[in-house]
Amino acid sequence: MQRSLYAIGAVAALGAASIAAPAAAAEAPADASLSVLHGVPDLTVDVYVNGALTLDDFTPGTLAGPLALPAGDYQLAITASDAADASAPVIGPVDVTLEAGGNYTATANLDAEGQPTANFYTNDTSTIEAGKTRLTVRHVAAAPAVDVLAGGTPIVENLSNPDEASLTTDPGMVSAAVAATGTTDPVIGPADLNLPEGTSTIVYAWGSLEAGNLALATQSIEGLHSAPGAVPGGQSGLAAQNDNGAAVGLGAFLLVLLGGAAAVARRRTARV
Repeated sequence: MQRSLYAIGAVAALGAASIAAPAAAAEAPADASLSVLHGVPDLTVDVYVNGALTLDDFTPGTLAGPLALPAGDYQLAITASDAADASAPVIGPVDVTLEAGGNYTATANLDAEGQPTANFYTNDTSTIEAGKTRLTVRHVAAAPAVDVLAGGTPIVENLSNPDEASLTTDPGMVSAAVAATGTTDPVIGPADLNLPEGTSTIVYAWGSLEAGNLALATQSIEGLHSAPGAVPGGQSGLAAQNDNGAAVGLGAFLLVLLGGAAAVARRRTARV
């Protein structure tokens, strides 16, 4: 997949835009971190931030960023690929506020009825107790509510678009599956997955059940150990292939399967 970050245009419009790293987080704590997930199947788009072309030819299943941006108000617009400007978005424009030190993800995705929309989430970067790991599951697919299964038993139940569920549990390896609520027939998976200690993994279920292209994408936030001196580290997106050829994050659902009942975490849904 092609991913282009137009840093020059972003700098001109925003003041500073760059791929975040642990060093950047330590040196510029006043900045916010913004990632963008493209979860609309069969649609290549451009992404504009405050009118500046920031992501060009952005393909489905791609997680871009994080961008390190000064705290403040921003407008995100998603246009057809190679649009001349942001004046005719296919999604948005979406107005968002980034707080100093905050970590955010904006998603372009389908709503439960299959219409293109956008969501804006605040990522939990609080420290994780020693020997633990954190998972957040976000439903941004054109699909009914889903359950996450471990050995055929639902661990997360009735998660609907665009809600999220989060929990902290032990790291390790596990086999996971996703099924429509009240059923055990997987629509994604099962897959053997791994998550490391001290990492927050965010998994997105995206695509369309009706079109048969449901998929998972993951975002990882590292360096959240509770040990003294630990600082939030870098982030990454990861995709592999599921049985239907859709993108599946290798860090997807381990924590759901190992933990207790999921708690619905903070969510902010951007108005399209």
